[in-house]
Amino acid sequence: MPHILRKRSTRIALTATASLLAATLGFFAWQSFYPVQAASGWDVEVLHRDVTKAASLLPQADGSLLVSRELDDGRGSILKITAQGDRVVVIDNLSKPDGMVAAEGGWVFSQEGGLAPVSLSRDGQVTHLFDGESVQGLWNDGDHLYAIEDRKGNGRLMRYDWRSGQLDVLRTGLSETEGLTRCNDGRLLYTEKANGKVRALSEDGQDPVVVDGLRNPTFLFCDQRGLWISEDNTHRARLLRIDADGTRQTVLSFLKAPQAIVADGKGGYLLAEGGRNRVLHLAPPVERNTAQRD
Repeated sequence: MPHILRKRSTRIALTATASLLAATLGFFAWQSFYPVQAASGWDVEVLHRDVTKAASLLPQADGSLLVSRELDDGRGSILKITAQGDRVVVIDNLSKPDGMVAAEGGWVFSQEGGLAPVSLSRDGQVTHLFDGESVQGLWNDGDHLYAIEDRKGNGRLMRYDWRSGQLDVLRTGLSETEGLTRCNDGRLLYTEKANGKVRALSEDGQDPVVVDGLRNPTFLFCDQRGLWISEDNTHRARLLRIDADGTRQTVLSFLKAPQAIVADGKGGYLLAEGGRNRVLHLAPPVERNTAQRD
């Protein structure tokens, strides 16, 4: 009898373990494949698939789109997707190319894979501007190029002068600072990923927190609709929008490692979803209602 009881107990334990494992695997599968959800009135669709580790986006005047593919160890590249859907690698042999911004008749790109140059691409030529370590966020205001490093405890916020070529270090000792943008009110904002905060660069050096309570905030974007923040989570990540009055809206949920968000030039937005190797198109309610009336 004791032997029979032991066998029964073993079967029960194995069954319970198998059930728990199946439930766990099912939960993670659900998180990975559950479709992206848009807030009421917003519409989201997949614009481009099979864009490995899509990170930064930069729409071009000819209707094409530049996408950085954030692969490490020289496997990264910047891809051009034409308006017709053709794909051409324009720069390769990069290590985690991350930030991109239009500048000086071309565009600047950074590399997050360790010590690497911040470079200007123009007319098919790549020019080395300055070196950084794990540079991610970039912002260009015409006179200066700002760059921020994603490092733990020793990151820097830098400003490059286009006329003189001088590089000034505005902040040191930063930790996991990734996104960088300037808003319509003139504030230059940056993210602290691990702390879940967005700070504003200030003259007194205090850099007050303007948004907190976030989950791994990464890229930032400001426009007339407010401040956009993507959360670089592997599961159940969000794209948030914060109005001028501080109202917070979750515009997209159930994303997987979203990265850069940019305007598409037609009233909507493009979002790189690196965790699913694709680029999404997001249409606001006004755009969709106008299209329906037409």
